[in-house]
Amino acid sequence: MNKSPENRQLETVAYSIPEACRVSSLGRTNLYNLINAGKLDARKVGGRTLIPAESLRRLIEQAPSALDAA
Repeated sequence: MNKSPENRQLETVAYSIPEACRVSSLGRTNLYNLINAGKLDARKVGGRTLIPAESLRRLIEQAPSALDAA
């Protein structure tokens, strides 16, 4: 079955800071701290700061397991 262009969902390429907070459950200050520490990529496009989706995924995937912290 072919998906028509109207039915295809767009893949998220990057998140604004508020969107990144929402999808990651991380706070704004924490996100900026991770960016400043070089642990999270950010790009300025116009006046907006965007977080590449792959960078956010990588951050979460590389974080220690909650079981490892116990």
